[in-house]
Amino acid sequence: MSSVKNVIKDNYNAMLINDFLREKIKDAGFSNVEISKNPTGTRVTLYVTRPGIVIGRKGTGIKELTDLLEKKFGLKNPQVAVEEIQKPELSPNVMCNRMASHLERGTAFRRATMWTMQQIMENGAMGTQITISGKLRGDRSAFEKHSAGILPRAGHHADVVVSEDIVHVETAMGLIGIRIRIARKEKLIPEFELKGKSKEMKEKEAQVKQEAAELAAKAKTESELIEQEAPEINKIDSMEEEEEELK
Repeated sequence: MSSVKNVIKDNYNAMLINDFLREKIKDAGFSNVEISKNPTGTRVTLYVTRPGIVIGRKGTGIKELTDLLEKKFGLKNPQVAVEEIQKPELSPNVMCNRMASHLERGTAFRRATMWTMQQIMENGAMGTQITISGKLRGDRSAFEKHSAGILPRAGHHADVVVSEDIVHVETAMGLIGIRIRIARKEKLIPEFELKGKSKEMKEKEAQVKQEAAELAAKAKTESELIEQEAPEINKIDSMEEEEEELK
């Protein structure tokens, strides 16, 4: 097999593994996986929000996962490592999964979008854009795009600063696609400088972060976090009720 075919095969296998892990360790807040080959085998690094769920009691969870990766995907001597994501709200992979979970629970798509965007911006993102498309309301497909903050769209700055992820979710209305793009300040190019925020804005952001941290600390899994967030999302005014009355 040529080197080109080997690369294609490895990339396709990596995609299958990523999709498998997204569903398998969903409650651990799976973000992404890095796979690299070394002389002793294959190193698999998982990035999650709750490492304890992946590891399991006395390492039983990680052992089971290692066996699955070896048998199901043919990885040679997989060595699984788990890394914790310090700021899950700034990971497009995590936020895509959370938003998809809210839509699966029947949350109105605009409320879920506004809540997700609010969580991203209040946790220190420079900017974000959420695109949602598919069977949003009726039989005909549609799409909506919502943005906040500063988000470079093209060029070298966009490649460095912006990260994105796409997921698809089955709802009662049909298939819906979610695309989230997030620009992070810590990856900001030196020649770019953002204007300082007022004292009141900084205090408000600190308060929101504290409340979010307390909510996340109470939840042991991502599913529990989604349940705890549901009442707060329902308070958001997305004008969907007014639109339905006008029809």
